[in-house]
This record gives sequence, C-alpha cells and structure tokens, in this order.
Amino acid sequence: MSKLSTFLIIVLFTCALKAQSISENAYNTEQDTINKSAFLKQLGNGYFPTKYFNFDLRYLIKYNQYEALRTGLGGITNDNFSEKLRLNTYVVYGFRDHRFKYSFGTGLRLNEKTNTWLNASYTDDLQESGSSTFLTDKRFFQFFEPRLLNISLFHKHTTRAISIEHQLSPELQTETQLAWSYIVPTYDYTFLLDGNSYNTFHISTFKTSLQWSPFSHYQLIDNKYVETKSGYPKFTLQYTKSFKDFEKSDFNFSKLDFRIIHEIDYHNDSKTEITVVSGITNGETPLTHLYHAYPNNINKATIMQRFSVAGLNSFETMYFNEFFSDKFTTFQFKHYFKPFIISKRFKPQFVLISRYAIGDIAHIERHQNVSFKSLKHGYTESGFEINKLLFGFGLSFTYRYGAYHLPNIDDNIAVKFTFNVTL
Repeated sequence: MSKLSTFLIIVLFTCALKAQSISENAYNTEQDTINKSAFLKQLGNGYFPTKYFNFDLRYLIKYNQYEALRTGLGGITNDNFSEKLRLNTYVVYGFRDHRFKYSFGTGLRLNEKTNTWLNASYTDDLQESGSSTFLTDKRFFQFFEPRLLNISLFHKHTTRAISIEHQLSPELQTETQLAWSYIVPTYDYTFLLDGNSYNTFHISTFKTSLQWSPFSHYQLIDNKYVETKSGYPKFTLQYTKSFKDFEKSDFNFSKLDFRIIHEIDYHNDSKTEITVVSGITNGETPLTHLYHAYPNNINKATIMQRFSVAGLNSFETMYFNEFFSDKFTTFQFKHYFKPFIISKRFKPQFVLISRYAIGDIAHIERHQNVSFKSLKHGYTESGFEINKLLFGFGLSFTYRYGAYHLPNIDDNIAVKFTFNVTL
C-alpha cells in the first residue's frame, strides 16, 4: 500500500470519527433540549418530576388569614412507576390553627385511548366558603395565588369520594363523582331550616362535569390523544345534586354551573380574553355551597392598607364576604396590547380590564351570624394593568362604579401588584 493510500485512509478514518462525534454531540444536544423542554413543561404544570414520583408544587408554601403560613409536601406517581396505577397524596400544616391537613388517593386506568380512570380519595382539609370549582379543572396551577393571602371564610371538610374520568372524544373531557362530606365552618355560622339550626352538617353529592374544546387540535400519540393546539372558545358545564338522608346527608339541593372562555389572538402579540361564568343553586343550600363571585379586596381604611396582589380573574374592588348569591353571572373582559419592546429583557405590557357581576339570593334569613348583600343591582369595575415591569411583577389600577359605588371615593379604588411568570 502506497504512502498516499495510507494517508488517505487515515484522513478518511479521522473524518469518519469526527463525523460520528459531531452526530453524537448533536443527538445528545437534541436530547438535552427535549429533556429540558419536558422538565419546564412539568414545572409549568406545577410538578417537580423525579424518576417515579412528581412532587406537586401547590403544597410547598401558601398563606391565608385562617392558617397563616401553610406548608407541606405532596405529589403523584408517574408512568415510570406504573402506566395503569397512580397514587397521589399530600400533607400540609397550618401554623396558626396548629393542624395537619392531608389527602390520599389512587387511580386505576381502565382504558388508555379514552383516558378512562377510576379514582378514590379521602381528604381532610379546608375549603373557601362560597367557592365553586369544576372537576375537569383540577390541574390548574399558579406559582403565586394572590387571593389566598386574604381569604378568611373557610370550612373544614372530611370528604370521601369516588370518581370516573372519561374522554368521550378528543374534544370532550368528562368526570363524574360521588362524594360524602362532613363540614364544620371555621367561623360563627348557623343555617336555619324548618325550625332546625345547623352549625355543622353532612352533605352527600353526585357531580358530573363536561369540558368541551371543539376548536382545539388533537393528535394520537402513543395511543393517547394529546392537545397539540389550544382552540377557543372552550365550554364547561357541571351539575351537582345533594341528596337528603343519603349517608346522613342533611340537605337536598342542586347546582348548575357553566363557563365559557374565549380568546382572540391578533397575531401581533396582542389578544383579547373573554370569560363568562354562571351558576344557580336551588333548594336547601348552606352558605358554604353558595357563590361569592371571586372578590379580592380586604376591608381596610386606606388604599395603601389594601395594597396586595391582583388575581387573574377576581374582582379587585369587591370586598371579601361582601356578597353571596344562589344565582349569579360574571363577565370579564381583558385586552392585552402588544408589549413595549424596550430591551431584550424588558417588555412591559398594557392590559385593559372590565368586569361585571349580577346575582341574587332567596331566603337570606336562613344564614345567621354572617352579614352580606345581594348582587341583584349589578356590580361593575374597570381598570388597567401594566405587567412584567420587574421580575414578573407589574401594577394594576381598578375602579368600582355603578349601582354599588361607595360614598367614599377611596373605597372604590384598588391599586395592586400583578404577577405574571411564563415558563
């Protein structure tokens, strides 16, 4: 073999090794990018993933007026543990009420393609009185939940529940639940009904929830339908029925809740968000299961004493526990203008806001030791936000006007921080 041939072979061999090395590095870089993206997605959903167990960041640290500091740990097993069985739990401790709260549950997957799960759980915890949530919303997560800071009206509940999740179609998610709860308000409250007084009570409920996203795009990946593009509007409907005398249940009532979320994207980093939420309850409904319309203002004398953090979909000038309803509708409008590109890292965004709520309540005399008003005349507030001024923080200004405008001008004004972080 000539020296030239030997030299060419060495050059080709070296090039081949170099090409392989570049290819491996590119593959490793691509894998690192995929792993980082998956990690950030999990973090954005409120999980810190490990090999077999994903820690749920919702339970790490919170604060409210009843518990003060609330901290603990929780999480759920992932597919590395089992693709057919999941276990979830949390334990938290409140430093003001000196009490542990906890929950544990399990789920068994019955069908992979339709994402059908049979679940069971036991929970001993607190819940905000007058709050209303949808079963299909349980994975909602915020790094910081500003309304929690000032909530004072909670009730303790010990709840046993069984439920079944099922995807009727890629666009239609459902969940149906049977639950048995023992409820103890943490505040002075008596519910009067047919000559009887209730300070604590049992409630047994049947609940079914449907979330319909007809304009979202879905793709079958690993035998599961995955939403690849979120489309609007999205619709959610939920029906609740409480049965008297079933498993010691004290009351007979029903609830129907509806929500529509619409988003208009103008493809220039500006958008409009419209959210309509409505609910009606009929029958023997205690205060714990009425509607409060998402207030987020504390009852203090001056604007600066009320300075806190604005919520995402709350009424910033409405005082906590000011209104309760057995039927209500809220309309919220937000328009996000194109961000101001001041620098690569500094891009504040101006947002116009308007909110409206209307409701009513029958048999207000049943609810003793708690003072509140009806929303029958319609509640209105408007304002603006300037978001992402520094480390995700911004400022909001909101003004209350219309039928529930207050005599003291300062009492109608809410000035607050905003907080927006996107992973």
